[in-house]
Amino acid sequence: MADSQSLPGATAPGEGGRLPAPLPLLDRIERALMALTMGLLCLITLANVVVRYFTDISFAFTEEISVWLLVVMTLVGASHAFVRHHHIAIAFFVERRGPAVRYWTRLLGYGASLLAFAALTGLGARMAWDDYQFEVTSPSLDIPQWLYTVWLPLLSALVVVRLVQRIVAALRAGREGV
Repeated sequence: MADSQSLPGATAPGEGGRLPAPLPLLDRIERALMALTMGLLCLITLANVVVRYFTDISFAFTEEISVWLLVVMTLVGASHAFVRHHHIAIAFFVERRGPAVRYWTRLLGYGASLLAFAALTGLGARMAWDDYQFEVTSPSLDIPQWLYTVWLPLLSALVVVRLVQRIVAALRAGREGV
C-alpha cells in the first residue's frame, strides 16, 4: 500500500501544503520505468545464476546491460524521489530549527542538487556526443556505446525538471508552509 506522500495532493513532511501534481503522466511513466528496469535486472540476474549453476557458463555480456539498467533505475528513481520528497536528507539538526531555517536550508539543498544534475546533464551530453562522434563501441556486445551513455544526460535532465518543480512548489508554499 502506498503511503500518503506518494498519492497526488499528499502533504510532504514539514511542507504544510499539497505536493505539486502538474505532471501526473510523468509520475506514472517514472513508476513504470522503475518497475520495468527492476524486473529486467531481476530476470537477467536470475538467468545468469541459473545458467551458471547448471552449466558453469557465465553470461558475462549481460553486465553491460545490467549496469545500464542500474543507471536508468537510479536516475528515474532520483527524479521521482525529489518530486515526492522521498530523497535522502540529513534533517536531524535542520528540523529542530525554526521555519525560516528549514525553508532556506531546503531551498539551498534543492539548488545545489539542481546545479549538480544540470552539470551532469551537460557533461553527460558531451560524453554521449563523443561516444557517437568517435564511434566508440561497448566492450562485450560491440554495439555503439552512445546507446548506453545517451541516457545519462536525458534522465539527468528529467531530474532537473523534477527539481525545478519541487523548487517552484517550495517557493509557492513560502516560509510559513515549511
